[in-house]
Amino acid sequence: MIFLLAFLPNLVLTLSAGSAWPLESLVLWMALVGVLCALIGYFLSGALLRSLSRLAQEIRAGEIGGAHADDPAEIVALRGAFTGLVGRLGTEQQRRNAFIATLVHDLKTPLIATGHLTQALTTLPLPDAERREVGAQITQETERLLQLVQQMADAHRFEREDVQVQPAPTDLRALLDDVARRVQPRVQARGLTLVVTGHGHASVDRGVLERAVMNLLDNALRYARAHIELRVDTRGLSVLDDGPGLSAPLENLAQPFNAQPTLIAGQQYTSGTAGLGLFIARRIAEAHGAQLTYHREPLSPLAVSRPASPSALPVPASFPDDVARSAFTVVLPEVQP
Repeated sequence: MIFLLAFLPNLVLTLSAGSAWPLESLVLWMALVGVLCALIGYFLSGALLRSLSRLAQEIRAGEIGGAHADDPAEIVALRGAFTGLVGRLGTEQQRRNAFIATLVHDLKTPLIATGHLTQALTTLPLPDAERREVGAQITQETERLLQLVQQMADAHRFEREDVQVQPAPTDLRALLDDVARRVQPRVQARGLTLVVTGHGHASVDRGVLERAVMNLLDNALRYARAHIELRVDTRGLSVLDDGPGLSAPLENLAQPFNAQPTLIAGQQYTSGTAGLGLFIARRIAEAHGAQLTYHREPLSPLAVSRPASPSALPVPASFPDDVARSAFTVVLPEVQP
């Protein structure tokens, strides 16, 4: 391009004045001009493209270094963009590798436990009471495995596409009562107290929102010391527990893939599936035009009413004063009393 820009004007001028020149001189002159234009184009293009060629070589080698003194501002910006892109790709690959590694571990654990329990059930002369207990343990491990698979399927789908919701007027208190009823066996097994408080109505997709609450409640059931509360108020739906809480900002933990070991509710996770439940709850909240928030609040005496459901658990008059609790809230756009 530089050669053409230098040669074409000279060619036009030479041809315009060519009638006064002998043909041999004209050809010699044009050849000389062509060589000079080619040399000028070669050196100028080399000078202009040197930084770009160097960057291209570094990209091919997979080692993008810092900016050089002779890099123009455009190449510096391009170098920075490539460096950021390579860094993000590397981080994403590490997260996915960690996710796969942890997934294999998390899937193996219930499968191995189920295998041992099944072997004991089929080979050992167990009394009827013990056989029923082993059968219940197999059911628990199977449910655990199915829950993990469902979480991973949801996380994979929600990461790639928007959550589809079909809002309809919903009694939020009834939604939380149903959730509390379903987890009652787990609550009793851990010796916890679960209460449901408040009343409210909103236009939401009940089935999808229940999944968000269940993911938040699953963390609470795993790490609460003694008390869990499901609450409806004018802000939305909240899941509160007296566990240790999160060790990092919610936005850092609510990710489908985590490469680094993380603490969730005071529990050390290796990596991978640690943030699945929080990520799913966050994406469901966003699909409703809402957001998922987290904070710690000190416990104070809290009078609560007994849930209307006959299967709900006993309700204490208050929570301990000297223990803080975690509060996850799906902040809904509009909640009516």
